[in-house]
Amino acid sequence: MTVSTRPRLPTPSVGDVVAGISVALVLIPQSLAYAEIAGVPPHVGLLAAGLPPLLAAPFTSSPYLQTGPVALTSLLTFGALSGLAATGSAEYVALAALLAVIVGVTRVLLGLLRMGTIAYLMSQPVVMGFTTGAAILIVASQLPSLFGVTPETDGTLPRAWWTIVHPDRWQGAALALSIVGIVFVVGSRSIHRLFPGVLVVVVGATVWSGLSDYGGATLGDLPGGFVTLSLDLPYGEWTRLIVPGIVIAIVGFAEPAAICRTFASQDRIPWNADKEFVGNGIANLASAVSGGFPVGGSFARSSLSRIAGATSIWTGAISGAIVLAALPLAPHLEPLPRAVLGAIVVTAVAGLIQPVAMLRIWPKSAPQGAIAAGTFVATLATSPNVERGIIIGIVLSIGFHLYREMAVDYRYERRDDRVIVRPSGVVWFASTPALEDAFRNALAEHHTVRGITIDLASCGRLDYTGASALATEVSELAQAGYDIEFVNIPDHALRALAGALGGTHDLPTLDDLPAETRFQWVPPWRRSRRTGGITRER
Repeated sequence: MTVSTRPRLPTPSVGDVVAGISVALVLIPQSLAYAEIAGVPPHVGLLAAGLPPLLAAPFTSSPYLQTGPVALTSLLTFGALSGLAATGSAEYVALAALLAVIVGVTRVLLGLLRMGTIAYLMSQPVVMGFTTGAAILIVASQLPSLFGVTPETDGTLPRAWWTIVHPDRWQGAALALSIVGIVFVVGSRSIHRLFPGVLVVVVGATVWSGLSDYGGATLGDLPGGFVTLSLDLPYGEWTRLIVPGIVIAIVGFAEPAAICRTFASQDRIPWNADKEFVGNGIANLASAVSGGFPVGGSFARSSLSRIAGATSIWTGAISGAIVLAALPLAPHLEPLPRAVLGAIVVTAVAGLIQPVAMLRIWPKSAPQGAIAAGTFVATLATSPNVERGIIIGIVLSIGFHLYREMAVDYRYERRDDRVIVRPSGVVWFASTPALEDAFRNALAEHHTVRGITIDLASCGRLDYTGASALATEVSELAQAGYDIEFVNIPDHALRALAGALGGTHDLPTLDDLPAETRFQWVPPWRRSRRTGGITRER
């Protein structure tokens, strides 16, 4: 009897089919809208919505994650390409596909190297500040379409402001369609959780536009036919895209990682960040050869997939196959008003704007609140290169961490003929100057003492570099005639301290010693080969 060891794909359930169809009905209009954000023609969004979820499905670990065009990744794509080619041109589209290659290769490599933990690189304040700023930019980019105007200026925020201050240019029909679209999409959620409100708005607006001879901006030419695979890309431009591509690969993964973590926790199912990195990488490579642009995981569509009853990875494959089958019908959407696409985008990203949540950080931690605010401002200020905003946010987080690590409190007091110094915090090379100041201040105030006791009970961490700097200071004090004593050494500091001070490396842990145990440091000129630099006293 032969037993097959090949892994078997799960059989698609009825829930998978229903979820796949439900997601596809939302994915088609959203892909058109997100293509607008990325700066590519609308039909390119359809190309990025077909093959990527289909090929990514076997590599994912979450049964709910839905891959395809998403708002934040589209905005990051626009920021990376806006200064390299004319928006919407053939050169721009080719660069978008090349950018997808870089994003895909980066994510696949990170997954294969088991670096999925990089998904936790960004702190919550950084993510919150960036997503709020990015969502505002996305909404601002859609204001001209919502009001049916063509601003006479450049830049996302200047164009939005020009739209607001020129109400005389507003087009009544476009504004009415925008309002109806937003109200209907939001209201349809109360009809039924699976009701395809977005699709109904798109079909209804397309039919109305075609029958009423709508005079506003529409999608225009949408090529039909199936996906044509091609590797003919401007590879010579990779040096101009490598940095933004890596940034998008890491930053854009924060959303799908959050989706998988959230649903895995709620449903008590496993998920694998490394596997999701590979799956998202495959999706981007598929988008590139399809002529698309960088893609990611959608929280809204993933939530819909879960609600609709998805049970396996087949859901994404089914939704991708439906989009591929619908591509020849794309020309029927040419009369669709761009105002409706703007309404779809606004309803999709409005929930990402979280000013109240950002303000609530301040009472809990002012520095973390400052990081969120700084990331938010940087994201708006660096538009359209919004990836720089999140880089600034990460730098702020690291800077605050380093500042906090350097903020070590060195308290001291006199007891008999000794001064007891108690460092509280992390002792490393950057914080040892404060320790030197503590020694000098203590000895200046108590100049008659003959000994110094260094109590490390409150030392959060003592690395070897910090221990070496501490050893230098201690040696100078010993040469000046002071008796140096270490007490309450934490277990984590034993090896570093012994190595730096020249003691033995076989010191016992705190669990092996009585509470009154002390380590007496022996100056080099008084050491024997047996005692080394640190001896125990009971």
